[in-house]
Amino acid sequence: MRLAFAVVAALAAVPAAAQDLASVWRGKTVSILVGTSAGGGYDTYARILGRHMGKHIPGAPNVIVSNMAGAASNTMAGYVAGVAPKDGTVIGAPFSTQPLGPILEDPGVLRYDTTKLNYIGSGNEDAFLCVVRKDAPIKSFAEAFTTDAVMGGTAETGSTGYLPILLNNVLGTKFKVVFGYPGSREMFMAMDKNEVHGQCGMGWSSMKTQYVDYLKQDSIKLLVQERIKPDPEMSALGVPVSGDFARTDEQKAILGIIYAQETFGRPYFVAPDVPKERVDALRKAFMDTWKDPELLAEARRMNLETGPISGEELQALLAKIYASPDDIKRKTREAIRVKR
Repeated sequence: MRLAFAVVAALAAVPAAAQDLASVWRGKTVSILVGTSAGGGYDTYARILGRHMGKHIPGAPNVIVSNMAGAASNTMAGYVAGVAPKDGTVIGAPFSTQPLGPILEDPGVLRYDTTKLNYIGSGNEDAFLCVVRKDAPIKSFAEAFTTDAVMGGTAETGSTGYLPILLNNVLGTKFKVVFGYPGSREMFMAMDKNEVHGQCGMGWSSMKTQYVDYLKQDSIKLLVQERIKPDPEMSALGVPVSGDFARTDEQKAILGIIYAQETFGRPYFVAPDVPKERVDALRKAFMDTWKDPELLAEARRMNLETGPISGEELQALLAKIYASPDDIKRKTREAIRVKR
């Protein structure tokens, strides 16, 4: 009798809203769907998140991580937005390009409205760069303006595909891009076999963790930072910044919109129809997870950089980007298209 009274008293002390939210997820499984192939940086971040997030979500649900690669994460995003349950039990983990879909792609080809998705946060803010084999035809970024180099890419709409195209169209480099690789791991394998000379859109955080052996073996060249503001670590290594090669304000504006995706280093979202109180709970759980001492200890062992960005910050940044002049957004879209 005393135990029953104690349980009732404890429940009474918990706000009703918290009790209701706990009932949403208790006994359920939350799925994190990664829009890339297994083994890369996005997959790695999603899996460490999945190992620790359950205890921070009300009701402590089980969390599983699986992969749904295709169409630069848009296959997965379309599924989460339009097909998957809208109850807060399915979370999408796309490429960092996906939040900018309506600007980067023809909105008519998307099966969902990116601007209406509820972003719950980003695992970190990344810095992109181009890397090439040491024996590539170009030995410096300056040589990319006069000498061809073959770069691997996932798809024309994926960051590894359109970032070298962006450099061609805006700055005048001469990259040749081969599409069709599922992710960075497969592109490094292609580099090893000399199928391609290099790749752009490589995250510096992944370079230092998943692919650190390439740095230790000194088998690649860090060609250029794909940024407006330099990353201190790469700058200390003497890696130039692509933004410094922009000659006009318009070029800087176009590069600025594209490079804003680096703030969405490892983004996560739920469907538009997920109730606000559940979105808020997941946003809080997301941020709490990245502060979890056990996650941080595991991240240190993996040499994995963390630095989460809140869902509210991502949503505000997206609103600012989408408010850019239509002419600039149109030219930005054109700047990442292969000129045929």
